[in-house]
Amino acid sequence: DNDTTLGWWRNHASEHERSAASAYFASLDEPEVNWAFIRAAIASVAVLCVIPLQDVLGLGSEARMNTPSHPDGNWRWRYLPQQLNSSVAGRLAELSAGAGRIPSHPPQSAGGEQGQRKAAENLTA
Repeated sequence: DNDTTLGWWRNHASEHERSAASAYFASLDEPEVNWAFIRAAIASVAVLCVIPLQDVLGLGSEARMNTPSHPDGNWRWRYLPQQLNSSVAGRLAELSAGAGRIPSHPPQSAGGEQGQRKAAENLTA
């Protein structure tokens, strides 16, 4: 139900919110504000970190998934396969590894060792 980070920053963030975010992050570069928030989420002490794909891709309000109380135009955004590239995956992997969010021995899954290798390949692909 939320706007993307860039959509919120560009269209809805109050001066107080901008000032608080700038103080928290030390400095904010408008085109990279989404990555500042992603970096903070990944580095948090939270057990889980969920980041909307729209924020990873640096998209604005045009990629918002849902607007409450608006019956039309919701749930239509879709990513394009070419948007998921090695640059985006590498950036996420680097932040995740730096924050200790990529375990050295992933838990066993239904896919076993082969599934683990495939998951690791997908993360860095």
